[in-house]
Amino acid sequence: MIRCQAGAPLGALIVAFALSSAPARAAEPTPPNPTAVQAAGATFPAKVYARWAEQYVRDQGVQVRYQPTGSGDGIKKATEHSVDFGGTDSPLPPEELARRKLVQIPMLVGGVVPVVNLPGTSRLRLTGELLADVMAGRVERWDDARITELNPGVALPARRIARVVRAEKSGTTEGFTRYLSSQSEPFRASPGVSPLPKWPGEVKAEEGNDGVLAAVKAGAGSIGYISFDRVESSGLTPVTLRNRDGQWVLPSEAGFRAAILQSGVHRAGDDTASILDMPGADSWPITLTSFVLVDAAPARAVQVEPALRFLYWCFQRGDSLTRGTGFAPLPTSVQARLAARFGNVRPVAGGAPAYQMF
Repeated sequence: MIRCQAGAPLGALIVAFALSSAPARAAEPTPPNPTAVQAAGATFPAKVYARWAEQYVRDQGVQVRYQPTGSGDGIKKATEHSVDFGGTDSPLPPEELARRKLVQIPMLVGGVVPVVNLPGTSRLRLTGELLADVMAGRVERWDDARITELNPGVALPARRIARVVRAEKSGTTEGFTRYLSSQSEPFRASPGVSPLPKWPGEVKAEEGNDGVLAAVKAGAGSIGYISFDRVESSGLTPVTLRNRDGQWVLPSEAGFRAAILQSGVHRAGDDTASILDMPGADSWPITLTSFVLVDAAPARAVQVEPALRFLYWCFQRGDSLTRGTGFAPLPTSVQARLAARFGNVRPVAGGAPAYQMF
């Protein structure tokens, strides 16, 4: 079962991850002096990975150093095989995985949350269509009539809206713009769906979820988008969104679980299916799955075994490692299918899987 423990603070760019390995078959002795695991990619789940790592190092003493550099870089480094695994919130289709010789494994489910810095304002409602117009620069002021109409009794400032976006290719941005494009035809036309869109007008661009968070906190009148696990400690106001069922919802782990249970991930067994804007009274509209990418054809099993041991360790821990992290675990039905993915990693020199769990 996948899931793992979230939340410890990240230091600079490199996060030292401690990892523990799940036991292999009794016939397979644990390799002596396991090698540290090097990883990079999505910033969306980085704090979760850090928490998982803390528990893993206590169990096994194996370290993973993860650079939260964005999904685009995670895909690039995994393709180059310059890391043991890459993180991405933008799943690759089967043909791309085959071309790049990668195996893709979903790890957890989380939410992208629009947040605002409006002193004196503790709540703000926006529809998806209105949020799209705000992020595209078509609504320029917080006291715009469309915003005030949705927020009676809320003291909205006569201030220009300052937009904060990601500076690098980001799966968080791709998921966010995909949602906004589904809500607004003008947004779909421009800037459209992209991990690095050309935002109209003047925006402030920052690296990573934490860069966006810091910039929104520093600028009164700002709006940005970050992962849910960072919201509570941010001191910022999360936007209340109207979901597909017409309910006004705040982000929550329960809302992410509701979304995935309504999606093709759960119902059709397609772990790359979108979980954006799912039906359900409690579903959070901007819910994403985060993935890791592993070399499908390493020269030798020893090159990938430490990373696969860590990933399988996450499977074994189940719900307990994800609960309370700001992310939701994958449904058991999805997890049960994922064990077979490990068997798809096979060294080019031999036909046996690089890591056998049983």
